[in-house]
Amino acid sequence: MAQKGAQLDRETFSCSMCLDLLKDPVTIPCGHSYCMSCIKTHWDEEDEKKTHSCPQCRQTFTPRPVLVKNTTLADLVEELKKTGLQAAPADHGYAGPEDVACDFCTGRKLKALKSCLVCLVSYCEKHLQPHYDVPPFKKHKLVEPSEKLQENICSRHDEMMKMFCRTDQQCICYLCSVDEHKDHDTVSAAAERTERQRELEVSRQNIQQRIQDREKDVKLLQQEVEAINRSADKAVEDSQKIFTELIRLIQKRSSDVEQQVRSKQETEVSRVKELQEKLQQEITELKRKDAELKQLSHTDHNHFLHNYPSLSRLSESTDSSSINIRPLRYFEDVTAALSEVRDQLQDVLRETWTNISLRVTEVDVLLPQPEPKTRAEFLKYSREITLDPNTANTKLLLSEGNRKGTAMSQHQSYSSHPERFTACCQVLSRESLTGRCYWEVEWSGTGVNVAVAYKSIRRAGRSDECVFGHNDKSWALDCTKNSYNFWFNRVQTPVSGPRSSRVGVYLDHSAGILSFYSISETMTLLHRVQTTFTQPLYAGLWFYSFSGNTAEFCKVQ
Repeated sequence: MAQKGAQLDRETFSCSMCLDLLKDPVTIPCGHSYCMSCIKTHWDEEDEKKTHSCPQCRQTFTPRPVLVKNTTLADLVEELKKTGLQAAPADHGYAGPEDVACDFCTGRKLKALKSCLVCLVSYCEKHLQPHYDVPPFKKHKLVEPSEKLQENICSRHDEMMKMFCRTDQQCICYLCSVDEHKDHDTVSAAAERTERQRELEVSRQNIQQRIQDREKDVKLLQQEVEAINRSADKAVEDSQKIFTELIRLIQKRSSDVEQQVRSKQETEVSRVKELQEKLQQEITELKRKDAELKQLSHTDHNHFLHNYPSLSRLSESTDSSSINIRPLRYFEDVTAALSEVRDQLQDVLRETWTNISLRVTEVDVLLPQPEPKTRAEFLKYSREITLDPNTANTKLLLSEGNRKGTAMSQHQSYSSHPERFTACCQVLSRESLTGRCYWEVEWSGTGVNVAVAYKSIRRAGRSDECVFGHNDKSWALDCTKNSYNFWFNRVQTPVSGPRSSRVGVYLDHSAGILSFYSISETMTLLHRVQTTFTQPLYAGLWFYSFSGNTAEFCKVQ
């Protein structure tokens, strides 16, 4: 009994909103008490409604009551705290601020278990029981607890909205169906709900199927991530091994060269020193002989004549013909040979590096990205392109920072270069193009070909192997004032589209897509190529051989 009284005390002095002991308790006009902060927060949320209610009894107040701390209740709570009273334990049977409360409960209300669409009332488990036991109530429609039951009542006729107008797509009551909705397509709300419920189930099945499909896709993508990581790690590991082998090979060759040079150095120095010793011995012998002859020259006649024959004979001289002092280039030829090897290796690495880089950029696990639709989307892939003077035909004048080319009647003073087009009035870009790229060309005059080509396209002569679009190493859109024609491998394809002095080019190298667009107020596709590119591409221009034709790679924004 004492335990029940203690439980009563805890409930009596607890806030029904936060379920904790009252803090700064206030008593509102209906007599219920709350923590000041709890009821203040509740009323702040109701300010837009212009009325304020009690969370327990739902009594409304206009205007908003002024909150005043209940000092007596506050002192009582503090006194009870000193005696060991604890906060009321959370009881999930009671309705909180976010719950739908039972409309039949008095005092502290329990959570509603169901709402009745006929009674327009929400019931807790206890008060709901008649709807299960009493036959007339069994026919009522029970739904999940809802605070919006009044939305089921027609505001005009104050009747339950049991009909649905398909014409206006809204719930109506029976009187509405014979009044303003008289000639509309109306059905019972239950029938419409049944049909929509079937559609909902189909939608859910589609959603669940899509979830399963997407989960499979996510799993596949995760496997791809793991495969990419494994492949990349293996490629890095293999590249490190290969470069290590190359380094070791170069180091071994370096060691071999050093060993050969040192061995040759030792041999040659030994030979020189051996000859040097012989010469030195000969010099010593000659000096001794000279001293004896000098001494003999100061003796009397008899002594001189007697000893001269033996002293005058000289030993055989060391052969000095083997001494061939060359200019100081003993091992310099070795350095020259190694420099030549270095230059050749640099050329090989430079040429092969482009191929290696292309192989890296071609790794594309996902499906190709869709081609952009608007110019703004194309500009996300814009590339600033400049012309390579080393490739320009001598009748082309480059300007505007090597972005513009003009066909000239006079030859320009360009130096000789193996990459220069010797006969065709053509030029290639300095930049290689891989991945997704977009650029625009503004042209004027009688005609210009806007092209892309492999760097390996032939440069010398007038054969088709040199002309953009007339071989399998280049693709070109022929632009004139009256027509467009696309060229590839000597095959001409007429192209229709609006005439414009500006052409846009979109390249998706890995997907093998090359598209040409007419650019004016709108973008119009002129021609699209779907192929496989095996090398990096370079943007190109081919000018009709008439002075004054110009084309410029635009700075697009």
